[in-house]
Amino acid sequence: MDLGERLKLCREKKGLSQKEAAEKIGVKNNTLSNYESGERRPDYETLVRLADLYEVSLDYLLTGKIRKEEQNKNLFFFDMEGLSEQEIEEIKKHIEFIKWKAKQERRN
Repeated sequence: MDLGERLKLCREKKGLSQKEAAEKIGVKNNTLSNYESGERRPDYETLVRLADLYEVSLDYLLTGKIRKEEQNKNLFFFDMEGLSEQEIEEIKKHIEFIKWKAKQERRN
C-alpha cells in the first residue's frame, strides 16, 4: 500500500468525504484527490496536518508501519467511550494484574 492509499484509507476510517478532509487541512478538494491517487505528494506541513486529522503518526503515513509500542499504547484506550469511571478503574486493575502475573511467570 502506498501513501495515497493510506491517506484514502485513513480518511474513510474517519468517515470523512474528500471535501470535508480537504477543508479541515486547508487544501482544495482536487489537491487531496491528487494526493490520494498518487499524482501529487503533500509537503511536510500538509503531512503533519493529515496525520493530526487522521490521528495517526507520520511514520504510519509514510511507511505504513505501526511501532509495537504505539499498538500497545493504544490498546487500552481503544473504544473507551461510554464506560463509567468505575469500569475504567476495573480495567486498569485488570491490566495491572495481568502485568504482575506475567512478571511472576518470567521469574519462574
